[in-house]
Amino acid sequence: MRRYDVARAGSGLLLALSLLAGCARVPDVDASGLALRRVVIYRNGVAYFERRGFIDADQVTFRVRKEKVGDFLATLAVIEAGGSSVRSASFPVEVDEGSDEDDAPAAPGPEVTVAPPPGDKGATAEKKKRDELANVKLTLDGREHDLVVGYVAETPVWRPSYRLVMGAAGAPGAASGDPRATSKQAHLQAWGIVQNLSGEDWNGVKLSLVAGAPLAFQATLDRAAIPPRPIVSDQGEVIASVPTSETTLATEAAQPAPPPPPPAAMPVAPPAPAAEVADEYAREAEESGNLAFMKQDEAARGKMPPRPAAKRAYGGAPGAAGPQRGGAVFADDPAAMDNKAMMNPSPPRNMSALAAVAMEAGTTRYDIPFPVDIPDRSATMVLLLAKQVPGESIFLFAPDGGVPASSSHPFRVARFTNDTKGLLERGPIAVFENGSFLGQGMVEPLPPGATTTVPFALERGLAVDTAREESAEGARIAKIEGGAIEIERDWVTHTKYAVRNGGDLAARTLVKHPRLHGTRLHAPPKGTEDNVGTGSALVPIDVPRRGTAVLDVDERRLFRQQIDWLSQLADDAVQAYLKDPRVDATVAKQLGQAWDVRGKLRPAIDERDKLIAEQERLQQQSHELRQNLRAIEKNRTADELRRDLTDRLAKASARLDEITKRVIVLEMQINEQQIRFRDLTNEIKLLAPLAPVRAAP
Repeated sequence: MRRYDVARAGSGLLLALSLLAGCARVPDVDASGLALRRVVIYRNGVAYFERRGFIDADQVTFRVRKEKVGDFLATLAVIEAGGSSVRSASFPVEVDEGSDEDDAPAAPGPEVTVAPPPGDKGATAEKKKRDELANVKLTLDGREHDLVVGYVAETPVWRPSYRLVMGAAGAPGAASGDPRATSKQAHLQAWGIVQNLSGEDWNGVKLSLVAGAPLAFQATLDRAAIPPRPIVSDQGEVIASVPTSETTLATEAAQPAPPPPPPAAMPVAPPAPAAEVADEYAREAEESGNLAFMKQDEAARGKMPPRPAAKRAYGGAPGAAGPQRGGAVFADDPAAMDNKAMMNPSPPRNMSALAAVAMEAGTTRYDIPFPVDIPDRSATMVLLLAKQVPGESIFLFAPDGGVPASSSHPFRVARFTNDTKGLLERGPIAVFENGSFLGQGMVEPLPPGATTTVPFALERGLAVDTAREESAEGARIAKIEGGAIEIERDWVTHTKYAVRNGGDLAARTLVKHPRLHGTRLHAPPKGTEDNVGTGSALVPIDVPRRGTAVLDVDERRLFRQQIDWLSQLADDAVQAYLKDPRVDATVAKQLGQAWDVRGKLRPAIDERDKLIAEQERLQQQSHELRQNLRAIEKNRTADELRRDLTDRLAKASARLDEITKRVIVLEMQINEQQIRFRDLTNEIKLLAPLAPVRAAP
């Protein structure tokens, strides 16, 4: 019994030690003497690492996890500041030679063993394989080296997170206390969340976050690759034809251009006085909307004296509460700040602590200005930017299948412009206003200068009804050739949005209208944004308090059709063409002559058609009269009715004779005019329509 307890205790100790060992993680890349100095993290799962140090040896060894060797070799870059260079880099090659464990004889010994916990054997083997290291040796030409080594390795993507404070800087509507009041300014903060899973602590590294995803792939340079080769046998064949040679004629070498003159020496400006440097720093901070904060911070540290502008920015004497900025109340007396005002995120006091934004190779890079410490298996959140941007809180009608009520009610949205110098990546955003948290939304990738509209709540105080009408309008000559005429018309679709406002304040609303394929917006309201890339348009409408407003979105699609010269559409198109001052003189003259003939032909045809219709009616009437007379022919009591029917039949016959004579005359005139009109129109040739007239800017 005692021996069993000892064995069980020993097995428990081994298990505990194995679990403790499993908590440790081997660094992806390690090299003695080369400390990690810089980390650049991208949005595609990789990061650029840079190490630097002084090496007093003829080689340096990197310890790299086996699964990372391929990426390390594919992206390794070595820079020497000491003037020497790297001769070679050697690394082991992984070769799969199979396993002989099944054929090996069993070792003598006791058969009693302690079984590991279920599932632990596979996990331990997997971790052991994952933590295996390979040595990559750099051979140097000399012993003293100031090395800078860079490489790319897998790293969790950095993720942005935003805060938007509506009604910042005392904008209109900021102090009204109503969440539906419109403001034109907002304070935007962007944070970057970074996770360190590299297996080593990042101590004092220079951190950069790149808003972009350059092409990166997994490399297998550490594995042997032997491509299959074709088998060639010697058949003793002889070349059957003589290949043709290529000849290049001799040319005289061009004379080299003379070297450009040396540039003139640039004058060296004297160092700026301390007062000018302070003024420049103040101007930069004032442009960022944080002058008051900077002045307070600098005054507290004794670097620059407080100026009267700080008191004017707060708008009062000491102890008086100032205007609201970003939903918070500022005052010289801290007791004047209430708890509600402190709920809003406030701008940073020291603007130099923000990340420097730069464009590099078409991507946006945020450089953190101070060294960053991120222990292994931990994360940190750094402030990238804090800036006052154009923004307002309005409404957006954009039906979403995931929100059934949005088919009749608009969203409350935060609308702001990326007034920064870089790209804002996709990430969540929290919206604040008047000391209150309004909601959260998601910002899609936003380039510099672009405007986004982020929904964060549903507004049931507004209701929207939608109706649609379609019709064909307009007539413009498109083509005349071979005696045929084609015109251009617009297929017009009117989509009407009736917006009812049940609130006490006017509502500025944007309607996200789904654009019809192949159409154009006709006379859209001022401020309409036609987003071709998304297949939609944002159309504004102002709805009065407790009232209704109707928005009519007019979309038109051009189409062509061949028509008859004598139709009303042809007349409308020709008359519009003749009135245009840009017409071709020859075509206009030919059309004018043809239209003079048409002016006689069209009335004659109309008169003939009218007479023929009357003739058919009288013939039918005469037929009925004759049938009635035959029906009362033997009725002696119907003499009066017989006389009436006979008179009516006589008048109808007389009118039929007149119509027949007139129709014959008209037919002769029509035939003559048709021949003349056909000859004139056959001579007209117009292959392109007139360009549309653009409205003056």
